[in-house]
Amino acid sequence: MRRKIPSTSALLTFEAAGRHESFSRAAEELSMTEGAVSRQIARLEDFLGLMLFNRVKGRIHLTESGREYWTQIVGDLDRIERDTLKLLARPSEGGVLELAVIPTFTNKWIIPRLPDFYAKNPGIIINMSERPEPFLFADSPFDAAIHYDHPGWAGMIKKDLFAEELVPVCSPKLIPGRRQLDLAELKKLPLLHKRGRLDSWKKWWDHLGVTGLNPMEGAQYDLFSMAIEAASAGLGVALVPRLYVTHEVEDGRLVIPFDHYVPGDKRYCVVCPEYKYGSWPLRPFLDWLVQESDAYVRQRDRSPLRTEEGSYA
Repeated sequence: MRRKIPSTSALLTFEAAGRHESFSRAAEELSMTEGAVSRQIARLEDFLGLMLFNRVKGRIHLTESGREYWTQIVGDLDRIERDTLKLLARPSEGGVLELAVIPTFTNKWIIPRLPDFYAKNPGIIINMSERPEPFLFADSPFDAAIHYDHPGWAGMIKKDLFAEELVPVCSPKLIPGRRQLDLAELKKLPLLHKRGRLDSWKKWWDHLGVTGLNPMEGAQYDLFSMAIEAASAGLGVALVPRLYVTHEVEDGRLVIPFDHYVPGDKRYCVVCPEYKYGSWPLRPFLDWLVQESDAYVRQRDRSPLRTEEGSYA
């Protein structure tokens, strides 16, 4: 059965005219005459059997039905354009993978490992976009999300990666000539917090049985990356996921003044809708990501410093 869909040219003309609420500006944008735009809109209105624009004294405005239809058409045209560009960008062999990600974890842990994935999977292109909160895959262009575990992912295929380990870090400039502090010395330093995780320092001190300080006092930052930069600048001691500061500790920008960790509130995971699971190129990426996660956890847990949960020798 033939689909009852207006012509693409009519829809493109309607989108431009509705966006500008002007036939003349739409005509200029589309390199058409104003008369040609007017005829396209008239044919579309005849096809639909309703008025899309009110025409008053030489000016046009979308009708209520016209605005509702325009909003729907804009979303449809955006999806068609996105799918077309994705197909055009696809190499002859391989594919394009669209991922929604949380930025700091992606910058610190995923991206440094991607050369290995590309070496094993030539031809696959991975695009990444920040999405700080869970979302509906049906309303998005994404194949999968690398995110925190969350009830909002119910009904999705989910692969657990690993949990956070929070450790204190500070600039060596804050403790000149020292690499480690005892707890009494650490208690005297200003604390830096991630907003939204304000109880993390309390959990850390409670885990050690330390009392006699206000664990909520200190500057607050929206992002871990901001807290890490504040610690690097010598503003205090930040409690952050260990994996976020691996390079900074290795190159000496930061030190861990008391190597004791507490599990963070978050677990990292990768999720995708069931209809995407097993598709190419998502499946090889999922397999690779889980393997990298397992290898990271094994290496972390084999640390000669680790003695029991939360403590290092």
